[in-house]
Amino acid sequence: MKKREVTFVVVALILGAVFGGLIGDILGSYLPPSAAKTLFTKSIDIGIETVKVDFYAIAFTIGFMLKINFMSVLFVILVIIYFKWWYL
Repeated sequence: MKKREVTFVVVALILGAVFGGLIGDILGSYLPPSAAKTLFTKSIDIGIETVKVDFYAIAFTIGFMLKINFMSVLFVILVIIYFKWWYL
């Protein structure tokens, strides 16, 4: 694969995860309390919590967190299937 194609696939996977998580949160907010609501709204946080280092004149905030839920995983799988079907 060319560098441009790799960049396109990586961006597509990131966008799939972001939009999948957003759609999962939106769908979960409209569902009544049930197992389906738990499935759509439950997420796993992976990463580093925000750390703030404050000097007198300069302050740094460092952190990186991934929030993974069912729909974000589903969208990433769909993006992989799409690219495997059309491009590979």
